[in-house]
Amino acid sequence: MYIPKHFDEPRVDVLHELIRAQPLATLVTLSPNGLNANHIPLHLSEGPSAFGTLRGHVARSNPVWSNYVIDVEVLAVFQGPNAYITPSWYPTKSENGKAVPTWNYAVAHAYGTLRVIDDALWLRAHLEALTAHNESMFSQQWRVSDAPHDFIEKMITAVVGIEIEVTRLVGKWKVSQNQPSQNQSGVVQGLRSMISTDASEMAVLVEEKITR
Repeated sequence: MYIPKHFDEPRVDVLHELIRAQPLATLVTLSPNGLNANHIPLHLSEGPSAFGTLRGHVARSNPVWSNYVIDVEVLAVFQGPNAYITPSWYPTKSENGKAVPTWNYAVAHAYGTLRVIDDALWLRAHLEALTAHNESMFSQQWRVSDAPHDFIEKMITAVVGIEIEVTRLVGKWKVSQNQPSQNQSGVVQGLRSMISTDASEMAVLVEEKITR
């Protein structure tokens, strides 16, 4: 990923926050037939490296776990808020007209080695952790134990676990850092005028960079 210096986000805690908030990853692997991309929720756990470990599961019928090149690292892409930025939000546009549209976004790329885990106990523990994380936003939280035991056991046999110990973690926050302060303020105002969750979240990211 191309990362100009002013768009670099090296803070591990910030990247972990994005991963936990947006756990649906695009997992890119290399198979004997070429590149393969799957969209898989991955649960981030601490350690053993400073970058953490990603755990997930895929359908047993999905060839991603059985048809990948073992000695090649995999890439999990986590996409944060993104928004189109119109030059009409830049006050400098009225001064000289030198402005073009762009796209703001925040993204984290996690690299590591894929490990396949076909173990019922591991899978159940993983599913409980994954479910607890994603159900935490609800007042009435569903638990794995809410479903009949034999039903869950049958479902577990239909999936295979995957684990990625993250060895590299890079982030790119393209949030108008390359614009003068008046344009940054204009972007925040413009984003807040839109009825969009992504726009609202991007406005927060732009504001955070202004205050740093």
